[in-house]
Amino acid sequence: MKKQLMFAVSGYKNSGKTKMITSVIPLLTKKGFKVAVIKHDGHDFEGDVKGTDSFCHKQAGAYATAVFSKNRVLIHKECSDADETIIKKAFPEADIILLEGFKESSYPKYFCTYPERENVPADILAEMIMEEYGKL
Repeated sequence: MKKQLMFAVSGYKNSGKTKMITSVIPLLTKKGFKVAVIKHDGHDFEGDVKGTDSFCHKQAGAYATAVFSKNRVLIHKECSDADETIIKKAFPEADIILLEGFKESSYPKYFCTYPERENVPADILAEMIMEEYGKL
């Protein structure tokens, strides 16, 4: 079975989570890791763009929509009790799944503290993540 690490980048709103994740992804991919990201949104969100066909399908009452091309898949599905483990199944090829948010989770994590304190540099976080991957 393939090794797969789920690693959370947590913190409060505007603490630098997205910036940290987008900075560490290229460092991990350069090392040969296949990286996926799952973002938790504490509020409900609209997952499609108004005016697109799939948005219209959803507005018409479809509980789920999917759009795909040769190189891309987008699935929008209404469900109850959704969590990251459901989404993880969509990324079997990933070596590392970065989780944005998940501050209350038991996953290995880095907690962003900006603006109170500067966050660690991305290369340090990449080393931390690779160390956790090595423990699997």
